[in-house]
Amino acid sequence: MAYNLLKGKKGIIFGALNDQSLAWKIAKRAVEEGAEITLSNTPMALRLGTLKQLSEECNAPIYVADATSFTEIENVFKQSMDHFGGKIDFFLHSIGMSMNVRKSLPYDNLNYDFLMKTLDISGVSFHRMLQVARKLDAINDWGSVVALSYIAAQRTFHRYNDMSEAKAILESIARSFGYMYGRDKKIRINTISQSPTATTAGSGVKGFDSLLDFTDRMSPLGNASADECADYCITLFSDLTRKVTMQNLFHDGGFSSMGMSLRAMQVIDKEI
Repeated sequence: MAYNLLKGKKGIIFGALNDQSLAWKIAKRAVEEGAEITLSNTPMALRLGTLKQLSEECNAPIYVADATSFTEIENVFKQSMDHFGGKIDFFLHSIGMSMNVRKSLPYDNLNYDFLMKTLDISGVSFHRMLQVARKLDAINDWGSVVALSYIAAQRTFHRYNDMSEAKAILESIARSFGYMYGRDKKIRINTISQSPTATTAGSGVKGFDSLLDFTDRMSPLGNASADECADYCITLFSDLTRKVTMQNLFHDGGFSSMGMSLRAMQVIDKEI
């Protein structure tokens, strides 16, 4: 059901790959709620994913960019503003990649070149986008920016590896820029700490199914799905949350507040 929460609003979705990705779901919901959007991802993502299908379904142009390039990100904002004929009202950062994770390098034996790339792509790219947007005065007053995070920024999770550092950086950037943008333009910036979700990237991590089962058993409401994450993002892009900023918002069925659940304890008791 649509409520026209984003009627008349315009935004950029960074990071959609295919119909399993959170950014894809969020893009679709934004359009359903009345928004006009543009899409951006890397040339490789365009080749490997199905972004052109989303572009057609949402009537949204694709502006290819490497998130580690200030110039290319600047071009995305300029092209989007040209396309819309003015400023945007929101954008989504849904970008993350770790070669250390992909190559199963343990945390105590990281490749530091890979680490720098992880931090740049998954964390610093958010700062780059916000810095570009501020330089261009690209976001309307009372606009909204959301980045997708994970609880591993606060707690240690086996195999999440150097992505934990990247997410911690991401959340810190939201607070720092949230202060500046809120003070000067009433623009709010938040991160969403989503339940583990069966995206293309997440499903490829060894042990992901076990993590998914564990968090679902621990969460009183169960894991939050990709579609539910999209719904939550829409509320943050809408005018219903005009005074919510600089927050890391847990969207995880209650997992982040739990110590031990009955369902998880029953599984452990059986193994003992």
